Amino acid sequence: MGETKTYTYSLYVILAALFWGIIGLFVKKLIDLGLTPMEIVAVRVMFSSLFLFIYGLISKRKEMKVALKDMHLFIGTGILSIAFFNWAYFTAIDMISLSVAVILLYTAPAFVMIMSVLFLKEKLSASKVLLLCMTLLGCFLVTGLNSDMLVGGDLIGYLIGLASGFGYALYSIFGKFAVKKYTSYTISFYTFLVATIALVPMTEIWTIFPVIMNIETMLNIIGLSLISTVFAFLLYTKGLQGIESSKASILATVEPLAAMVIGIVIFQEIITGVQLLGGALIFISATLASVDFKAFIKKKTAV
Repeated sequence: MGETKTYTYSLYVILAALFWGIIGLFVKKLIDLGLTPMEIVAVRVMFSSLFLFIYGLISKRKEMKVALKDMHLFIGTGILSIAFFNWAYFTAIDMISLSVAVILLYTAPAFVMIMSVLFLKEKLSASKVLLLCMTLLGCFLVTGLNSDMLVGGDLIGYLIGLASGFGYALYSIFGKFAVKKYTSYTISFYTFLVATIALVPMTEIWTIFPVIMNIETMLNIIGLSLISTVFAFLLYTKGLQGIESSKASILATVEPLAAMVIGIVIFQEIITGVQLLGGALIFISATLASVDFKAFIKKKTAV
């Protein structure tokens, strides 16, 4: 793959991470309007699948067809990843501190790297390991984590937090298998359709329809579903078509960096020098992960 194509697919993933990074704008408002975290997850996947369905009817009808034998891929992305990691993440937040929960969620690139070697036959290079370490350290610093936060808490909470990282990582693995047969639209649509089928009965979302029908609530749900979900997952899945899952997962850690910027600009949160250092490490790691060094070296050699 050429250097330009690598940059393009990397840009898709970075844009997806930026869209995920602004999720707090919508989630904070929806919580203020009376929705619980799991109800937000349920309406997120429900409205995302609805928007994707309408989009498919208009211009993607051929891509709405899938083979029944491939449904395990969408059970993987929809239930084992989206539904499971959201449940685990919000449960961890309830049991341990938010900062620790975020760190445990972003162990995902480590899980992706290990599973990519085992199941996708990707090579484990020293550069990948170095970038992973830089990324994890950057996430650690961005959250402003300190030793006091680790003292309390429940061991089960920490294990569930790790499980959220594992579930988050599964999207990259199942998604990588799925892109061999289907487009980013098909994968995204069936991922959220399957997640909706799993989450709607679990949360009994129909009981809060009066709250959902409020104009302000609906506008935030549309923003969450379209910008931070539909567009984000379409872009991320598109990116998986052109770069390795391990690199994509590292690039996606731009998300907490984006969330940090949103916190500073919109919510006037105070930023420390340590958090800035963490943000710089994430940015450098993502930049290096987006470079196709083999193509770059060949180009320089040719010159």
